[in-house]
Amino acid sequence: MTDYVYGLVGGVLLGLAAVFLRISIGAPLGVSGFLSKALLFRFKVADWRLSFLVGMLVVAVVLRWTYPEAIGESLGGDLWRIALAATLVGSGARIAGGCTSGHSLCGMGSLDIDSIAATLIFIVAGAATVYLTSGGVVG
Repeated sequence: MTDYVYGLVGGVLLGLAAVFLRISIGAPLGVSGFLSKALLFRFKVADWRLSFLVGMLVVAVVLRWTYPEAIGESLGGDLWRIALAATLVGSGARIAGGCTSGHSLCGMGSLDIDSIAATLIFIVAGAATVYLTSGGVVG
């Protein structure tokens, strides 16, 4: 299978999960929101969110173990850069009122103007980051 098939299957599964959550619970699929609420450790709020997050990790670990080609290479690089990137992404998600999954999957699907703007900013910032960190050479 090509890399495109993995992306297509993953996208379809994320879309189905977003639709299922919206219909069954009425909540948007937003990983940063799930994580922040799950970390409150109030189990009436955190139970299904924590299960969703743990399920994502378990599936990734099982897939890596059973079919390693499906998961990309490890990040590599300096730990401080990875920590800085994670901090910036988390801070940006907090400032934007949600992460890429919440805004891009659910917000744009609902034609929410704020989510459309946030998604466009995510894409431009990501492209600029790739361009700048690759020494101005893309491709």
